Amino acid sequence: MNSSIYPAGPTTAQAPGTRVLRNTYLLLSMTLAFAAAAAGVSMAMNLPHPGLILTLVGYFGLLFLTSRYRDQALGLVFVFALTGFMGYTLGPILSAYIGMSGGPQVVMTALGATALVFVGLSGYAMTTRHDLSFLGGMLFVGILVAFLAGIAAIVFSMPAFSLAVSAMFVLLMSGLILYETQQIVRGGETNYIMATVTLFVAIFNLFTSLLHLLGFASQE
Repeated sequence: MNSSIYPAGPTTAQAPGTRVLRNTYLLLSMTLAFAAAAAGVSMAMNLPHPGLILTLVGYFGLLFLTSRYRDQALGLVFVFALTGFMGYTLGPILSAYIGMSGGPQVVMTALGATALVFVGLSGYAMTTRHDLSFLGGMLFVGILVAFLAGIAAIVFSMPAFSLAVSAMFVLLMSGLILYETQQIVRGGETNYIMATVTLFVAIFNLFTSLLHLLGFASQE
């Protein structure tokens, strides 16, 4: 059984892990900028949201292609296609919140909170000696349950349940940032394309969940 405490000092897995982390953060910053640009275009053109079914088909289809070609240059194309698509779906959501009373402040608060959470949790995951690998199984089950619950909340129009799901996603995505960052640093994740996708999805869902919760609070 693995110890829950890692020894101090660098290990053989940490040298390549540092390279993967550097490449991941570089690609992550580029995809975040690309998604933000796609969201901006979507807002400027007042494009409609594609809807639940098209969003799921587009997301899982592009995610499959990204995973399929993760070891090839073509994988980078699908990473930008995936993150750009997610940015496009975010545009109409942002437009709706900005149109609300106090909406711009809600959006900026959610954005700032997301950045603080990501930086704080990433820093902790990179410096802690505690093994966070135990989170893997719990996160998989939790995300699956929250995902299905979120779909049910949309289909059956249950606003209160939807808020609970958003709160779940805030916790789950925070855990995912911790888990994935440590996996990268300690050599558990060696593919920077998939690491980027995982962290991007965590940031995206963290932001939209905080946006939902803060938007509801601002209207009370």
